[in-house]
Amino acid sequence: MPTNPLYQGPQGVSNPNAYWSLPHRCNHNHDLCASRRFSMDNWAKLSSGLASLNIGQNAGKLAKGLGTQVQQARERFGAVAPEDITELPQEYKDLEARVDALRAVHLNVLRITKTYESETYDYPTQIQESLSEFSTNISHTVSNFAASNLKGTSLPAPPQSPPPKSIHKTLPHALGRATSSAASTLSTGPGAQDEARLIKALNAVAAGYEKVGEARLGQDEHIRQYFLQPWQATLNTSIAVAMKARQAVKTSRLELDSAKQGLKNANPTRQEQARLEVENAEDDLVQKTEVAISMMKAVLENPEPLKNLNELIKAQLIFHSTAAEALSSVQGELEELSVAAEGDYRKSRDH
Repeated sequence: MPTNPLYQGPQGVSNPNAYWSLPHRCNHNHDLCASRRFSMDNWAKLSSGLASLNIGQNAGKLAKGLGTQVQQARERFGAVAPEDITELPQEYKDLEARVDALRAVHLNVLRITKTYESETYDYPTQIQESLSEFSTNISHTVSNFAASNLKGTSLPAPPQSPPPKSIHKTLPHALGRATSSAASTLSTGPGAQDEARLIKALNAVAAGYEKVGEARLGQDEHIRQYFLQPWQATLNTSIAVAMKARQAVKTSRLELDSAKQGLKNANPTRQEQARLEVENAEDDLVQKTEVAISMMKAVLENPEPLKNLNELIKAQLIFHSTAAEALSSVQGELEELSVAAEGDYRKSRDH
């Protein structure tokens, strides 16, 4: 990988520090230029000091890491000319943008579809039902506790109550329970024979909603298993690995530019060592960039997201088809009942 040329200022000025100290730069804002001269001089001294340290391997790694942090800080505060920042290949930058977009797609879709992880996402708030469930659970727990602790004593043990029946908390199941309860109320009340058609209709609606509710549970389970889990896995594995490889490239690029800065500020006895450090940093950046490009291509070529989206739509299609079939059957029965009821009503009005 070719190294960038050192920064060339206007009018053939090759030394950035010299350029920053030119009088024409300070004509408008003396304090700003003085601050920049101070910052550049101190960054140069710090980089030179780090480069000239004669320390062991572990401490050398520490100094290298510190040099990278210094380089990053210099870039953040605008103390490095754009020409002194190593340019990464255009292919790499294009792949970065595409992977960022793919990651955003996964995050945005996941934020919504995680709704399917909860059974109650369309369930209406039912305070009375919750209180009834709570009291039933307490009664079951207390009776079983008493029966267990009174064994072997002279006191009669109360009969153990059966465990409360679990109910599915979805909107179709709630509608099914409501219509079934209404049918039961009418069938045990006075005039049940006169309400036979309405009772039959309510029972048909309850049965239909039960089928819809079961289909919705099946849809949610399919989505959790074949969409949410692999979708999340792609985000946490291949995309995350590619992001980690990109971070390694960023660190390597900072190390290279830090080494270049060290070469510029190295004293004559350190020139050869500093030059070798730049060459090693260049080789490291080339290698890490190639690895990151390979990983990002693998992420973008992976067909898994398309397969996952297909499973999401397939699950919803099966659910809506099943729901449509169940409700169509119920509607046909209700149509017959309503036509018969309307005919009887007209006859009664004619007499």
